Amino acid sequence: MLRRMTIHVKGRTGLIIAAAIMIAVLVAFPAYRVFLAISLGIGILVALVLRLRNKYFPIRGKDVDNKHPLGLD
Repeated sequence: MLRRMTIHVKGRTGLIIAAAIMIAVLVAFPAYRVFLAISLGIGILVALVLRLRNKYFPIRGKDVDNKHPLGLD
């Protein structure tokens, strides 16, 4: 059997590698630009709605029914 190859990266290095891969894909396959633009637009819209909801309607302690679901104090 083939041995599974893994690369261990964390933090800023992983972010830089992910950005480089995205740039390479966008340059190699221009059709993905539309998909990426739509995906980013939806992501930003969802983040904006969640931020505004939490800003104007924050969750209070009385809104939570079971504050200790695992029975931990």
